[in-house]
Amino acid sequence: MSESKEFVLKAACDATSGIVASVTSYLADLGCYIAEMHQYDDEENKRFFMRAVCRIESAETSLDTVRAGFDAQVAPFNMEWDMTDTASPMRVLLMVSKFDHCLDDLLYRHRKGELPMEITAIVSNHKDLRPMAEREGIRFVHLPVNKENKLEQEAALLDIVKETKTDLIVLARYMQILSDGLCKELNGRAINIHHSFLPGFKGAKPYHQAHERGVKLIGATAHYVTPDLDEGSIISQSVQPVDHTYSADRLVAVGRDTETVALATAVRLHLENRVFMYGNKTVVFK
Repeated sequence: MSESKEFVLKAACDATSGIVASVTSYLADLGCYIAEMHQYDDEENKRFFMRAVCRIESAETSLDTVRAGFDAQVAPFNMEWDMTDTASPMRVLLMVSKFDHCLDDLLYRHRKGELPMEITAIVSNHKDLRPMAEREGIRFVHLPVNKENKLEQEAALLDIVKETKTDLIVLARYMQILSDGLCKELNGRAINIHHSFLPGFKGAKPYHQAHERGVKLIGATAHYVTPDLDEGSIISQSVQPVDHTYSADRLVAVGRDTETVALATAVRLHLENRVFMYGNKTVVFK
């Protein structure tokens, strides 16, 4: 038997009968073994979602072969689909400002093999975290941003994205609001972490606001970036119970933990092709 080649199939279409049978019979005929499969029917909107992990076990079949005939096979369903080779990790660019906890956590998880990605660069509007990038042997790009040069620096960022063939941008506490144009350009390819269990406290010092209100639960939200600030489709959220004994500083410390967990989870889900953007929400196969 030839060496197995693994890929992930993501598919979405209007819900109707025969979808699964059509897909699975096609894959089986080409010598593909389906190792994992999830599906979901949104009955309210009559929409079908599917994710399958497949191994090619036929010497005569390649991923290009599988792709080539798939459109014709699913033509009756008007299906949106994608097949991704799991042997080719996504290329990811990380953006930071001065807070280091999310960057440090992502770099640690990547080093331990938890996040299947290739980091193309770390981009920052400050120089504070350059030593972290250099320690990991990762390219560091300093793009200082002000009101006068914002669009120019965003154009420079896009040049880096194109040059490095970056698939995903992760805003690991990058404390700059992206322009509407850049958000649209990066639609579905940029993840941000918000220091709140959205909807929640917005603006400066959210944990201090939470402390003043005596909250009993704090959290963080990882979502896709859109022109509507902090309104993008939510991928992952992390929460932590607290009580009246927590000082503002302790809330900040707990908040750092929730941010790292929510962001790392969202990045992993995206890297593993488990997320479907769907209107203003997501379908996530865990």
